[in-house]
Amino acid sequence: MKTKYIDLIEQTFDFPQEEFALNANKLYFHDIDLMALIEKYGAPLKFTYLPKISENINRAKRWFDRAIKVNDYAGSYNYCYCTKSSHFKHVLNETLKNDIHIETSSAFDMDIVENLKAQGKITNDTFVISNGFKRDQYVQNIARLINSGHHNCIPIIDNYEELNLLSDAIDDDFQVGIRIASEEEPKFEFYTSRLGIGYKNIVPFYNNQIKENPKVKLKMLHFFINTGIRDNAYYWNELVKCMKVYVNLKKLCPSLDSLNIGGGFPIKNSLAFEYDYEYMVSEIVNQIKITCDEAGVDVPHIFTEFGSFTVGESGGAVYEVLYQKLQNDREKWNMINSSFITTMPDTWAINKRFVMLAVNRWDQEYERVLLGGLTCDSDDYYNSEQHMNAIYLPKYKKDKPLYIGFFNTGAYQETIGGFGGLQHCLIPQPKHILIDRDEKGNLITSVFAEQQTSEQLLSILGYQKKLDKTNEQVEVKALENTL
Repeated sequence: MKTKYIDLIEQTFDFPQEEFALNANKLYFHDIDLMALIEKYGAPLKFTYLPKISENINRAKRWFDRAIKVNDYAGSYNYCYCTKSSHFKHVLNETLKNDIHIETSSAFDMDIVENLKAQGKITNDTFVISNGFKRDQYVQNIARLINSGHHNCIPIIDNYEELNLLSDAIDDDFQVGIRIASEEEPKFEFYTSRLGIGYKNIVPFYNNQIKENPKVKLKMLHFFINTGIRDNAYYWNELVKCMKVYVNLKKLCPSLDSLNIGGGFPIKNSLAFEYDYEYMVSEIVNQIKITCDEAGVDVPHIFTEFGSFTVGESGGAVYEVLYQKLQNDREKWNMINSSFITTMPDTWAINKRFVMLAVNRWDQEYERVLLGGLTCDSDDYYNSEQHMNAIYLPKYKKDKPLYIGFFNTGAYQETIGGFGGLQHCLIPQPKHILIDRDEKGNLITSVFAEQQTSEQLLSILGYQKKLDKTNEQVEVKALENTL
């Protein structure tokens, strides 16, 4: 009977896979020896493998290039990175190596754009698609960028008041887009997205506020749905409705020449993950072309805003199993040396699953376990990707350390978890490592952030300041005594 962990994986999935391989019973991720990484930097540990970001960007570009060629499509394709997925400088620097554009969501995003522009990472030719609900500072920051000459900054109108706010703040003519408030899936608690303007109201909005406004040109129609780009009836139905709005607008508005289909490409969350990206891209391009040809209007330039797809598969986290608790006759809890709530908040906030594998001891027997975090919160646990109540790992042995890895965690986890700030139960944020390759393909690793210290957390909570003040008082008293 095959009872080793490697037997379980090989019987359940196709293994090895493109990014995962085994060497001497140790897991390798993109040819990175994870045990060597642990031995050098310790665990818990988070890492970002930068080359994967460029790889995914260029995969998407190839899919769209092929689809445009196969479908004899007259428009161009523009890849935008959705910065809210990860705002870190090392991520933006990597994305911008690949001739892409930027999508922003808030006022401070624009400060990042200006910073990157000052470094020469972004030029006036870079499209900056400014999404989100805009008030005060966001409007002013958008206006500042456009007034400085960055006319490829395109604010996407989210509500009826934004156009006037932008017009008051921007000195010269400017371009805008309009976001469609798409209808949500039937299982949602509400019918229509809170973002954007309803399908039926977009043409009247254009006629009332944009058509006769000499300062504003409508360039883009923006379409996005929460569930992402998936091959189901809901997605295709919403895309068809979007295209009907586009062709009706195009007939009224010659300056409209771009369609933003948003983002939502899924990323790998299991070794059994399957998704035909190339088919979906080709079919989207084909459907857009068919609709425009039938209506007798020019096809639009296509924009996408890929966030998770860009950066998600570059990230990972490694933990050590500290202890095993047998809570009853069947539930074995493997306690990790960190917290799921603080380091991978999506696991408890939206029940998101990531690829999870043992890092070492693949040649040993496995057992069914539950994974628990260190906080005193009942939600600090992880369920299996098979949607059962437990997962399988090599058997816990006190004298043989067991390490586990979670992969494709690179999108949203740091920002949602509050990187550098307070953590639940004051469990410190782990050390974060950047992994790159030189021109010869050799690995380069560096520490982006050390594990949080007690002093850092106490300072945020105000204790350090009080301590400093107390010390000042002591020093003043000592000086008085001396005098």
